[in-house]
Amino acid sequence: MEPLERYRPIVDDFEAFLDACERPLGNAVRVNTIKASVDRATTVLEEEGVGYEGVDWNPRVLRLETDSPGSTWSSFHGFTHGQEEVSAVPATVLEPEPGERVWDCCAAPGGKATQLAALMDDRGTVVANDSNLGRISALRFNAERLGATSLAVTNDDARNYSLERFDFDEFDRALVDAPCSCEGTIRKNPDALDGWSEGYLDEVSGIQKGVLGRAVQATREGGTVVYSTCTFAPEENEAVVQHALDREDCRIVDFDLELEHSPGLTEWNDEEYDDHLEQTARIYPHQNDTGGFFVAKLEVTA
Repeated sequence: MEPLERYRPIVDDFEAFLDACERPLGNAVRVNTIKASVDRATTVLEEEGVGYEGVDWNPRVLRLETDSPGSTWSSFHGFTHGQEEVSAVPATVLEPEPGERVWDCCAAPGGKATQLAALMDDRGTVVANDSNLGRISALRFNAERLGATSLAVTNDDARNYSLERFDFDEFDRALVDAPCSCEGTIRKNPDALDGWSEGYLDEVSGIQKGVLGRAVQATREGGTVVYSTCTFAPEENEAVVQHALDREDCRIVDFDLELEHSPGLTEWNDEEYDDHLEQTARIYPHQNDTGGFFVAKLEVTA
């Protein structure tokens, strides 16, 4: 837990934050509305004897009373998909519409990409890309199990992604759920902080800046880009968004989020950030009994 001490000045009720980080995370699933309505999925869970509880902020997310959410009948048949509750936030904030062209830049293993497809009623195109070839098989498996026929899977480096393979030259929306130091996953991955170093933050933030920059470039004027991580480090969050504001044609926009959260930072150590970064969201584990996350919403301006 020692690396988390650096966040004591920015986290309200820091002791509650640490206590939450030390507690195991419960299991949650997302109802896959491509295959089943929420009512149908919950009926199946009841028939199977699996207890569940809905969450207030998203009717498609359920907390399950089982240690094996991926072993249920509803999961096997694609009615539900095991997905951490807070992990469902970025696609919800992106608000894709049926018929649009959407790019999930770092998509494997496919939880958010298939969520995007479901939000679009599986109509349109979701380009689910990942640079890690070893994770593509999981992405394809989940797309098939969940019946997401609108997905096109690609294996490329998002930092220099080319649209020449498509018959269009820009996306309507893009999701950058970036590779990160994963500090916010400590409740389900107790070894998440092993090997943590500020040097790694510098390394991974360079990748994040490249991916977010390319996402903005590949999205049409007036389109939306959502940037998210499952970490607390400002170097990977506000600093990355600030880099995009400084170098790309985009602006931060506000969004509604019914989960309890804290505003983004406008300063960290000796760095100062745009005041609009307060419109981003920091979700800490103790606020909603979830993992940790950061979410920012951008509008492309040119």
